[in-house]
Amino acid sequence: MKQFFAAKAEHPDVLLFFRMGDFYELFYDDARKAARLLDITLTQRGSSGGAPIPMAGVPHHAAEGYLARLVALGESVAICEQIGDPAASKGLVERKVVRIITPGTVTDEALLNERRDTLLLAIARGRNGYGLAWADLAAGRFLVNEVAGDDTLEAELARLEPAETLVADEDGWPGFVTGRGGLRRRPPWLFDADSGRRQLLRFFNLHDLGSFGIEDKPLSIAAAAALLGYVEETQKQRLPHLASIAVESGDGAIAMNAATRRHLELDTRVDGDTRHTLLGVLDSTVTPMGGRLLRRWLHRPLRDRPTLRLRHQAVETLVDTGAGEDLRERFRALGDLERILSRIALRSARPRDLSTLRDGLGLLPGVHALLSPLDAPRLAALLEALGEHDAHARLLASAIVEQPPVLARDGGVFADGHDAELDELRRLSSNADQFLVELEAREREASGIPTLKVGYNRVHGYYLEISKAQAGKAPTHYTRRQTLANAERYITEELKDFEDKVLSARERALARERLLYEELLDTLNERLPPLRACAAALAELDVLAGLAERAQALDWTRPELDERPCLHIERGRHPVVEAVREDPFEPNDLVLDESRRMLVITGPNMGGKSTYMRQNALIVLLAHIGSFVPAARASIGPIDRILTRIGAGDDLARGQSTFMVEMSETSYILHHATAESLVLMDEIGRGTSTYDGLALADACARHLAHHNRAYTLFATHYFELTALAEPGSGITNVHLDAVEHHDREHGDRLVFMHAVKDGPANRSFGLQVAALAGLPRSVVQQAKGRLAELEQRGRDAPSAAPLVPEVLDAPRQATLFSAPSAAMEALAGLDPDDLTPKQALEALYRLKSLA
Repeated sequence: MKQFFAAKAEHPDVLLFFRMGDFYELFYDDARKAARLLDITLTQRGSSGGAPIPMAGVPHHAAEGYLARLVALGESVAICEQIGDPAASKGLVERKVVRIITPGTVTDEALLNERRDTLLLAIARGRNGYGLAWADLAAGRFLVNEVAGDDTLEAELARLEPAETLVADEDGWPGFVTGRGGLRRRPPWLFDADSGRRQLLRFFNLHDLGSFGIEDKPLSIAAAAALLGYVEETQKQRLPHLASIAVESGDGAIAMNAATRRHLELDTRVDGDTRHTLLGVLDSTVTPMGGRLLRRWLHRPLRDRPTLRLRHQAVETLVDTGAGEDLRERFRALGDLERILSRIALRSARPRDLSTLRDGLGLLPGVHALLSPLDAPRLAALLEALGEHDAHARLLASAIVEQPPVLARDGGVFADGHDAELDELRRLSSNADQFLVELEAREREASGIPTLKVGYNRVHGYYLEISKAQAGKAPTHYTRRQTLANAERYITEELKDFEDKVLSARERALARERLLYEELLDTLNERLPPLRACAAALAELDVLAGLAERAQALDWTRPELDERPCLHIERGRHPVVEAVREDPFEPNDLVLDESRRMLVITGPNMGGKSTYMRQNALIVLLAHIGSFVPAARASIGPIDRILTRIGAGDDLARGQSTFMVEMSETSYILHHATAESLVLMDEIGRGTSTYDGLALADACARHLAHHNRAYTLFATHYFELTALAEPGSGITNVHLDAVEHHDREHGDRLVFMHAVKDGPANRSFGLQVAALAGLPRSVVQQAKGRLAELEQRGRDAPSAAPLVPEVLDAPRQATLFSAPSAAMEALAGLDPDDLTPKQALEALYRLKSLA
């Protein structure tokens, strides 16, 4: 317990797995917590201060499964191992914490999601923004970035989805940071840029950080150093696979804030479903490392058009030549080399990791032969990155047995003929069986005891066993070793000498295998950078081959990246809706350019307005990851960001109502959209009164069309907004139609056409949709009567009346801010005669900001 308390004092905030023989034990509060989380038995052992000590434990050979469950729940676990040899130790075996497993630092295969990156993120805060550093220890990636404000930080967190986040233990962090799972508060001095720079130089053995491009980025340096310190603290070993730091600039990607990622359902729906998402439809990669790379591409669509064109060309070549399917067939035998190489660097690789690497390197000649004849610059570059690894492939092929054991400590990893000394030791062990058979026959004959037999157990070693009835015939040179109920066990000098020789050979053989295993890891680590480049190239080839398969299977086409401002999409389809519905999908066109910046989209609920808007955003996004797109033709001009305002929902965590969420998202769009942005706006203003909603929707539409000049799809039920489409305004009306079909058996039925047509809709079909939703017939009939009254009043109203919503008899709305505004109060406090011209100008600016 002294050992336990000492280790626990060093790691008070994590669960402590304390090794005792064949079990990891937990004590006190750790035991109570683990018993609850893992559904294991809470027991007790001994006492302290007169009270029993609570204890729970898991078998060491099954610990990975329990650790995986704890990590998935966001828990961290310190592993306290027996350092000394129990057989050689006098008294207590020495124990020490050898590693701390946290949600962001796991590298073991059993603890990882194979198709999702597991990221550790550190955030450093400064006056002008934030520095971010994140690492994927399982793959050896280390990146940094700097962002200007809270909105951009929130967008980056939504993109990266870190498993664990490190921040300084200070007040003032935004709620979207402090509300994250896996948040770790660290001492603020760990985020110091000056000491952090020295730490990075020491870790990478450099004179300056210029080669990483972060010398002039103090916030990035502070975040990177804080992350690196945490990793060294938890892993307690060298990290050779973190060989460099890459800077990921926000300017290189199409910006998408957290709301946009949520609305477009890139890889997760609101209900948690991952299948019916864009990634669910798009991901046909064969390898886990390819799946992770595709997810990264999807969450960071590029603006670098030369890179995108190279990807498009590579996909087209794989489709046209049929090489993509051949490549995918070869990759079905390819393992997760990216993570295996990281485990080799951390010296935690298991024998089957090495056999998987062996098999993967063995595929390279075939991949070269398949792709070398193809005329695609990106494929040629990836072939070059694969490199030549024949020597290591031959080494692994000759060293490792075809089907190695799970653990190296069990022996049997190395093939016969790889090492002469190991072969000799194995021969000594393998010849033991024949010797024992011969010994048993000799002793039976010499003693005249036909039931005599030779046996072995781990406690007493080798022995000669004679039944109780025959024990009196035992020769005098037999020495009794053990007495059983029905037998006596003996040892002889000859058997003792054999035992020493054989057991020594087995132990020496295991020791020799351990040495050979370490030497093999050393050899592989010497070539770690080119091997990692090879794994990265294989992952990208897998993604490109998967995109080629999707293009063929789903009838997608290569998009054109135009340098002119335009979004021309012919017969576009929604990739997810088309994949999940049984009926044929109705394709639609989109035309936006310099003179046509906004489409005001009207039509009934369920008519397809949201689907039409989303499909065009997804087509643009797919084109910017290098994929083909679900359209007959797509010509896409420069795009800098995608912004959406779709759907409604409260954000109770921030105390925001549905309408406040809607206005916050709309505000973000109006402040950030540019002439190269694609904006989707759905039903702005419906969360408040009809007059307020119409006024807000009208003002937002005008601002987007005339000030932002963004490519905008603006869906609305306010028919009054169709009046915005005036000549020269850049605004055009389109609608999705529906028709009423009279059926003698079922009465009137509404048929949605899902086709986008020019001009405004002529009605909303709201009552018909309500009937489809199952409202009682009496309610629908009463609504029809009320609608007729309102429409009649509208016809009786003066023709000069301004456009107003359907509820024409609503009273004039009182404003919430009836009291004098801040601008009026400031104006009243001014005395023009006392102001200098400069003060007057400053006051005017101040009044304008207040207004």
